[in-house]
Amino acid sequence: MNAMNVVILAAGQGKRMRSELPKVLHPIAGKPLLAHVIDTARELDAGRICVVYGHGGERVRQALDAPDLGWALQEPQLGTGHAVLQALPQLDPTAPTLVLYGDVPLIRAATLRRLIEVAGGDRLALLTAHCADPHGYGRIVRVHGKVTRIVEEKDADDAERAIREINTGILVAPGAALARWLPRLGKANVQGEYYLTDIVALAVAEGMEVAAAHPGANWETDGVNSKSQLARLERIHQRNIAEALMEQGVTLADPDRIDVRGSLACERDVAIDVGCVFEGAVKLGAGVTVGAHCVLKDCRIEAGARILPFCHIDGATVGPLGVVGPYARLRPGAALAEDVHIGNFVEVKNSTIAAHSKANHLAYIGDATVGSRVNVGAGTITCNYDGAHKHRTVIEDDVFIGSDTQLVAPVTVGKGATLGAGTTLTKDAPPDALTVSRPKQISVAGWKRPVKQKKD
Repeated sequence: MNAMNVVILAAGQGKRMRSELPKVLHPIAGKPLLAHVIDTARELDAGRICVVYGHGGERVRQALDAPDLGWALQEPQLGTGHAVLQALPQLDPTAPTLVLYGDVPLIRAATLRRLIEVAGGDRLALLTAHCADPHGYGRIVRVHGKVTRIVEEKDADDAERAIREINTGILVAPGAALARWLPRLGKANVQGEYYLTDIVALAVAEGMEVAAAHPGANWETDGVNSKSQLARLERIHQRNIAEALMEQGVTLADPDRIDVRGSLACERDVAIDVGCVFEGAVKLGAGVTVGAHCVLKDCRIEAGARILPFCHIDGATVGPLGVVGPYARLRPGAALAEDVHIGNFVEVKNSTIAAHSKANHLAYIGDATVGSRVNVGAGTITCNYDGAHKHRTVIEDDVFIGSDTQLVAPVTVGKGATLGAGTTLTKDAPPDALTVSRPKQISVAGWKRPVKQKKD
């Protein structure tokens, strides 16, 4: 059998979303709905993937275009059968074709593999589901247990509406047969559209067997038509991620209060408190703890480190046994070595900090190289920007920086130096010496504070 075709229908307008953003670009777990479906299609090793787009036009294509994708414009949108017809010229007619939907993001590759196996290359195979409330779905009509047709709810009679087996819309059809059926579809229905589901009756008329498979869970085939449905599938998806993390040994304080918007890789004995958000690619080493309400993006936290509550870490590395927070911010390029402490309301950007150094309170370290065993006092800042260019500050090993110190880059603080509190450093500080830059303190005897004059 030739490698299969996959057609993803993504042309719908999504009026109920009440948004200028095309429906298939709304995110779940930080990724567009359509991107989830494309990634699942790629897991199937499809020979050709064609996305049928319409509403949102080039905006959809530009957001997700890739070398392995084909694109077919559906304009105007005249139904699902018409949509697949637009993709037909890009498909291999000798291979089976799988039809997916850009607003059904949680379908799993394992379910689709079962459907493909049932189709076997020479049968039409439908993914159907049984539900207690089938309202709004097309019903699967069977005669003597065999699928004979699908009737849309708007076209169904009372007996057909009572059927609990519903059509998910996902199907696999032989390529040559699909090319034969699509031009024969009519639109004599309430919607006045070309229904893809009508190919079932055409297959039966030709004597082709129509098989069915079922999803592992009904939420796999749920679509998104409104913001409330989007939120519901977001929580289902996040709960699935949480369950997988706990199976790997991660301790979650509350599996319903975690959001992973990318990839989260955890080693042994990781513990995550409530309300944390993980974006991009995040790696947590063995024994790492993440406190409540932290946001971690594209970062690596190494073994034994503790991230205290309300921290924001983006594009940074925290070394083994480090302590960050609470209320700390590590920006891109921050690289902390072993046992570095970054405390409350401290910001680090594009800086390396060597082992056993600490900045525990109210500091800004930007564009700096900080050595080992350095103490950065409260209120210290590196003045790294002159209004046009960034400059680097070098702080060598065993430096003690007093509170409320400004280091005006480019400047170097030598090994073992001490900077007195309140210093504004504009020249290099020599090693093993005290450097102080401070106005002489004076007291004016008999000085009177001005008194505000009363108006007449």
